[in-house]
Amino acid sequence: MPNKLAQETSPYLLQHVDNPVDWYPWSEEALHRARQEDKPILLSIGYAACHWCHVMAHESFENPATAEFMNNHFINIKVDREERPDLDAIYMQAVVAMTGQGGWPMTVFLTPEGRPFYGGTYFPPAPRYGMPSFVQLMQGIVNAWETKRSEIVQSSGDITKHLQRTAVLTDEADVLTPGMFGKATAALAQTFDHERGGFGGAPKFPPSMTLEYLLQSFVLHKDSRTLHMAETTLKKMAYGGMYDQLGGGFARYSTDENWLVPHFEKMLYDNALLARAYLHAYQVTQEPLYRRIVEETLDFVVRELRHEDGGFYSSYDADSEGEEGKFYTWSAPEIEGYLGEDAALFKLRYGVTERGNWEGTNILNIQKELDEVAWASKMSEAKAQEKLNAAKQKLYAIRAERIWPGLDDKVLTAWNGLMLAAFAEAGRVLQRPDYTETAVHNAQFLYKTMRTGNGRLLRTWKSGADAKYNGYLEDYAYLADGLLALYQTTFAERWFHWAHELAETMRTHFYDADHGGFFDTSDDHEALIHRPKDLQDNAVPSANAMAAQVLLKLSLYLGNESYWELAETAVSSLYGAMVQYPNAFAHWLGAAVFITSQPQELAVIGDVDAPDTEALIATAFAAFRPNLVVAAGSPSSDIPLLTERKRLDGKATAYVCRRFVCQQPVNSPEALAAQLEP
Repeated sequence: MPNKLAQETSPYLLQHVDNPVDWYPWSEEALHRARQEDKPILLSIGYAACHWCHVMAHESFENPATAEFMNNHFINIKVDREERPDLDAIYMQAVVAMTGQGGWPMTVFLTPEGRPFYGGTYFPPAPRYGMPSFVQLMQGIVNAWETKRSEIVQSSGDITKHLQRTAVLTDEADVLTPGMFGKATAALAQTFDHERGGFGGAPKFPPSMTLEYLLQSFVLHKDSRTLHMAETTLKKMAYGGMYDQLGGGFARYSTDENWLVPHFEKMLYDNALLARAYLHAYQVTQEPLYRRIVEETLDFVVRELRHEDGGFYSSYDADSEGEEGKFYTWSAPEIEGYLGEDAALFKLRYGVTERGNWEGTNILNIQKELDEVAWASKMSEAKAQEKLNAAKQKLYAIRAERIWPGLDDKVLTAWNGLMLAAFAEAGRVLQRPDYTETAVHNAQFLYKTMRTGNGRLLRTWKSGADAKYNGYLEDYAYLADGLLALYQTTFAERWFHWAHELAETMRTHFYDADHGGFFDTSDDHEALIHRPKDLQDNAVPSANAMAAQVLLKLSLYLGNESYWELAETAVSSLYGAMVQYPNAFAHWLGAAVFITSQPQELAVIGDVDAPDTEALIATAFAAFRPNLVVAAGSPSSDIPLLTERKRLDGKATAYVCRRFVCQQPVNSPEALAAQLEP
C-alpha cells in the first residue's frame, strides 16, 4: 500500500513511495497527527543522488519489521533537501550542534512541535563502527520519550534557542582594504596541496568559489600565488577520475586526495560553478585545456540534463544496477575488445591496466600527456589526438547502452540560475551562439514556469506537474546573477529588468533590518522553529554573498547607492571570517575584491548588432574583467547607465565610468582598451 508520498513530484520522495514505512511529506497533516497522538517525529532528510540514503533505505526503510516499529512509535516524515533547503538548514544546524558533524541521510527526532532533541546521519541495521543499530537507537528514543519527557522538552528547547540566535552582520564592521587579500591568500596557502591541487586531504571537494576568488584576485592584484593555486587545482581535477573523461562533466567530489576516485553522482550546481571557473581560467591564461573542459561540460548538460522546454535537471545518481560507479568504469579486456589496435594508445593515455585502479576496474583518468603517448605510439600528436577522440566517441556510445544511473529530473530555480550564468557567459566568451541560445531558452522557461503572476519565484518543477514551494533567497540571488550574465551577452533589457525586480523582492521580503543581510526564507514563508540565515559557502555559494554581488552590480547600472551600502555593510562585517576562513567565505571575498577594486561601468551607445558596437563590446570582454559591468544600447534606454548618452560622430561610442563619473567617450576599440586597463 503506497504511503503519503504517492502524490509528490520529487524523485527522491518517490523512491520511498513503496516503503512499508508510513511516510508523510513535511505537511501540516503530519505535524497535526504528531500533536494529536503525542508522538515524536522521525524526520529523514536526503536527496535522490545520495548513495548512503539509498543504502539506509534498503537496509532499514524497506525492512518490514523496522518499518513496523517506526509506524508504531513515530510520525515519519521524509524530506528532499533540494526542495526544502530551509528544513535542511535548520535541522542540519541542529545535528551539527548535537553531534559535531552532519551529512545525509540526516535522521532527526523532533517533538510534535518540530523541536529537535536527537539526531545523526546514517545508522546501520546492526551495531557497527561504534554506532548502535537503527532499531536500537529508536528503542532508546522511545524509552526516553516515555520516561524522561521533561529532559527531552528541556533539551529541545535549549537546542531551539541555540538555532534562533540570528547571525548579526551590522556590528563591528571592518574597513575593506586590498591588504586583506594577502592575508586570505596566505591562509589558503597553508592548506593548499601543492602537488595535487585543492585544499586539505581526502575527501576533496571541488573548491569552485575559492577558485573564482583566486582568479579574480590574480587579475586585479597580480599575486602569482593565487594563479598557481588555481591552475594546479584546475589541471589536476581535469585530469582526474572525478572528471568524466568520456562524457564530460564533474562528479560531486573525490574520495581520495588525487582526484581519482569520485563519489560518482553528478550535480547540476557543481558543473555550473566549475564550467564558469574553467571559463575564467581560459580567459586569464588562454590555455586550451580549460576551454575544452568548459565545452565538454556544457555539452554534457545540454545532452543529458536538459528538458526540451529549457529547464535543467538536478542530478545523476552515483549508482546503477545497485552498484556505485558501475556505469562509468571499465576493465582492460573491455577496452581491448572494443578498440582493437587503438586500445594500447587509449590505455596509455587514460591509465587502464589489467589490475585496475578501483575495485578491480578502471576509472578513466589522464595519466600521460599527449606528446608522451604519441611518441610511445610512434605517431604524430595530431594523429594520436584523432585516434583518441574517435576512441572516446566509440566508448561513450557503448557506455550509453548500459543501464544508466537514476536521473533526478526535477528543475530547481536556484541551480538553473547558476547554469544560466555559465551558458550565457560561455556563449559570449567562446563565441558559441548555441550556448547563448540555450541560456535564452532557459531564461524564457524560468520566466514562464517558475515566476508567479505577482513576480514571486517558485522553487521546484517537474514535467507533468505545476511548479511549487516558495522561492528561497538562493533562488532569487542565483537567478538574478544569471540574468545579469545573460543581459551582458544579449543586451536584451528584459533580462536586466527581471534581475532588478528580483533584487527588489529580496530587499522587500528577505532583508533582516535588525541584524543585516538576508534571511533564507521570505517574510511570508511557512512559520518554522527558526528563520535561517546561512552565511558560509557550502557546495554552492552563500546566498547572502551572491545577493551582495548582485546588489553591487545593480547599483552601478542604476546609480542606486542604497544597494551598494547594503551590500558593502554586509561584506565589511565579515572581514574577520573572510581573512581567517577564506575557503568558507570565498564568495564574500569575491564581493570584497569587487568593492575594493574601483569597479568600472561601461556604457556602449549604439545598435548592439552593428559591427562598430560589436567591436567595442568584444574589446570589453576580450579579457577576464571581474570588476566591470557592461550595458549597451540606445540612449533612450531606461537603464540609467545608458540614459541620455550621445554618440560621437554618429559612431558607436563607449563611456568608461566609475560610480557614474566618466572618462572622455571614445569610438575605437584601442582607445577603449586603454581606458579599461587597471
